Amino acid sequence: MTQLKNGVVKAIYRVRDQKAKLEKRAEGIAVGLTIGTWTDLPQTRHQQVSAHCGQVEGIEIKTELGQDEVIAELTIGYPVANFDDTFASLLTTVFGKLSMDGEIRLVGLELPPDLLARFPGPKFGVAGCRERYQVQARPLVMSIFKACIGLTLPELQEQFAQQAAGGVDLIKDDEIFFTEQYATPEERVDKYREVAKQVAASTGRETAYAVNLTGPVHRLSERARRLSELGAGALLFNVVAYGFDVLADLAADPEIQVPILAHPAVSGALYGGERYGMAADIVLGQLAHHAGADMVIFPSMYGSVTLGKEATEQLLLHLRDARVHKPSLPAPSAGIYPGLVPQLYRDFGNDLIINAGGGIHGHPQGAKAGGEAFCAAVQAVMDGVSLAEATSASPVLAAALAKWGPAV
Repeated sequence: MTQLKNGVVKAIYRVRDQKAKLEKRAEGIAVGLTIGTWTDLPQTRHQQVSAHCGQVEGIEIKTELGQDEVIAELTIGYPVANFDDTFASLLTTVFGKLSMDGEIRLVGLELPPDLLARFPGPKFGVAGCRERYQVQARPLVMSIFKACIGLTLPELQEQFAQQAAGGVDLIKDDEIFFTEQYATPEERVDKYREVAKQVAASTGRETAYAVNLTGPVHRLSERARRLSELGAGALLFNVVAYGFDVLADLAADPEIQVPILAHPAVSGALYGGERYGMAADIVLGQLAHHAGADMVIFPSMYGSVTLGKEATEQLLLHLRDARVHKPSLPAPSAGIYPGLVPQLYRDFGNDLIINAGGGIHGHPQGAKAGGEAFCAAVQAVMDGVSLAEATSASPVLAAALAKWGPAV
């Protein structure tokens, strides 16, 4: 008989149910998502399958609602032996059919090191990204392409040049940029790199380009290798739309020598409900990190599309988990403007990507000035100077603060 792999995956579910039903419900989950049932199983098979059966690890009542109804958290342990080396097996086991079983939410996953070691994790991580982009002592600044669909390649090049002239470290595609009618990803990488070199002659730094990795799944690895060879600065990847195992394949490929920037598109469908789905920190932090994202975009705590403070803190713990894999760089997004930079630094620390779209393109003097304003704000924080003091040496920062104000 094949020797079973050791370890247990613990999944924590938040449910609303009658207190008297919790034990039976937990037992049903543990058995139902592993061996299926003990009913009518021949005695000779009990011992054979028992090592694969889930176990109820704990039942904790969180809130008493009255009339015996409670909100509780059920912790179920799943033997690592039940999983193969894919996220598909993990998610299907711990929350596959269970996700359709009424009001239930996956709020926690505890993955043992022996299972984590079977996933690739980030190839570059924080240190590798810093080395690649030649930014060691401060947060990175990233600009987002806007109004890119329908533009010709020369028009896109001009927009790239304006953003790069502001001194930002990276410029990323809009995640919805799939059409190749006017320019393929390969053409964009090639032409933008020419522009970046030209701009670097005056700014002193060559801005990297995070190209949206698009196309059929079976061709993604080939395209990623080609984009890497052409000099892409990063691969923007819609990880939930394509799947965590696709990300893992890209991260594990030794020929893809470029950091991967995970985008959260579609993730709200998984974490958006308070009583259903999966917790945001699992989707955007834990799974993305272990699947191999070097940099991870997620909703900030400050804009119209937000994560709460507690969810953000949990997400950061996942991204910075260095037990098995290199830590990933967080990139809080949505509602980011120069006046927020000191707050971002306080909330996230130095290992951070400041990611802005409207906060750069919406600057009264254009995208170049928008990038310069962010860079000035970052430098002020690093120098221990208030943004108000820094405006004396940076008119573009003064204009940004006049438009958006400092953080409140």
